[in-house]
Amino acid sequence: MSVKDFFGLNELPFNNSPDIKFFYKSKEHTEIIKRLKYAIENNKGLAIVIGQIGTGKTTLARLILDEFDADNYEIALIIVVHSEVTSEWILKKLLMQLGIQEIPKEKPAMLSKLYERLSQLAEANKKVVIIFDEAQMLKNKEVMEELRGILNFENETGKLINFVLFGLQELEDNLKLDEPLRQRVAMRFILKPFDLQDVKTYILHRLKIAGAKKVFFTDDAIKTIYRFSGGIPRVINTICDNAMFEAYLIKNDSIDSKLIEQVSLDLGL
Repeated sequence: MSVKDFFGLNELPFNNSPDIKFFYKSKEHTEIIKRLKYAIENNKGLAIVIGQIGTGKTTLARLILDEFDADNYEIALIIVVHSEVTSEWILKKLLMQLGIQEIPKEKPAMLSKLYERLSQLAEANKKVVIIFDEAQMLKNKEVMEELRGILNFENETGKLINFVLFGLQELEDNLKLDEPLRQRVAMRFILKPFDLQDVKTYILHRLKIAGAKKVFFTDDAIKTIYRFSGGIPRVINTICDNAMFEAYLIKNDSIDSKLIEQVSLDLGL
């Protein structure tokens, strides 16, 4: 018998993969999505979302992709994988995401091709949205200057492209590399950890999605999860997943505060 079978679940509820199905929309998440939609629909140009490690930025970024229909929006997600990216890398990624097959080798030609493509999409009444995840990796002044230059692409109706940057706190310091770009931030959001009530609702939500017939975390266990996790969703998942496994090993179908504390200390929290 597996952990899943022991607790009567269809699937494990606390994996740390960014699965939109399990995404819990707190009041804060709902508010951020609403405001981001406003910024994008009105071509505000640049919005940033700042959050600690594990607060759900990547899942939220992917969720935004599903908020806009393909008939009216050209929207893409770019994940920045390292801090050595150049302005040429950014331009190539943008061109690829916007469907350009033959990408010029020289930077001026790439910019010209990008402007041409953005103009075509604007004529088709499509708004362009590029989401950058792990945007704190953009540490190059030249990259920041390039983003600012691209944001200057406009026609008579307004900006031709919108950027939404998701990243850690250092993203704000990186934006200071180009002060004119920092001043172009139209909307800024801080993704905060959950409070105790959100932690409880979050756990219940994931259990329900996974097919749980009952809540096997006691109220005191949930309070202890909040204490050790600090309300960080990724840490909540790790604690809960480990606690379920430990409970399975000792054949205990109820998870109490004592077990959560043991697991949390074992994890070095």
